[in-house]
Amino acid sequence: MARRAPHSLSLLALSSFGLASLTLAPASHAGEVYASVGLPGVVVGYAHTVNQQLGLRVDAGTTGSFTRSRTESGIPYSGKFKYNRIGLFGDYFPFGGRFRFTTGLTINDTALTLKTRFDGNTSVTFNQTTITPTANDRFDATVKIPRITPYFGLGWGHQAREAGLGFVADVGVSIGRAKLSVDQNLLENYPGILTQNDIDVKTGELRDNVAKVRVLPQASIGLSYRY
Repeated sequence: MARRAPHSLSLLALSSFGLASLTLAPASHAGEVYASVGLPGVVVGYAHTVNQQLGLRVDAGTTGSFTRSRTESGIPYSGKFKYNRIGLFGDYFPFGGRFRFTTGLTINDTALTLKTRFDGNTSVTFNQTTITPTANDRFDATVKIPRITPYFGLGWGHQAREAGLGFVADVGVSIGRAKLSVDQNLLENYPGILTQNDIDVKTGELRDNVAKVRVLPQASIGLSYRY
């Protein structure tokens, strides 16, 4: 029995060393908060590590809203644009590093609202009919992105790692066809002058100019803190 003691002591020493190594190894923390800037504006979110290759995230981004005067299809407009969205994402790290593929969904509140600025002096042609609308006339339009759209992208960061600051970046697109709606009173204000076909032709021109959106790009860089 005395001859086996050194062997038992060796096993005990190796076990103790293994436990010590695990205790001293850097911990891979699962929770992370982050903030970035770019498109869509300011983004804040939370990331959770599932394992070395998979992660889940949720974030919210906004550009706020801004107004700008513009002319579309020969019509003077005051345009207001807003871009707000919530993102639900899954990250895949194929090489075990910081580079990742990202897929998910974006829940959007994104629209371009165009309000006519008719003044009674500027002429507008509808199809082949020209009129001079007054301030009481309108040919307003709204372009909206679908409420829910799939997202595909590439990125850097959010990987499993020790606590502390990190760098994050994203480039991707939300895929969804924009829809145009028109609110007008010109048919009733110009009976016998404008026809429904004139309105439809102008609506088609406007759709070709401002509602051809098929993808909504997203690109941002920022900092994260893992804890």
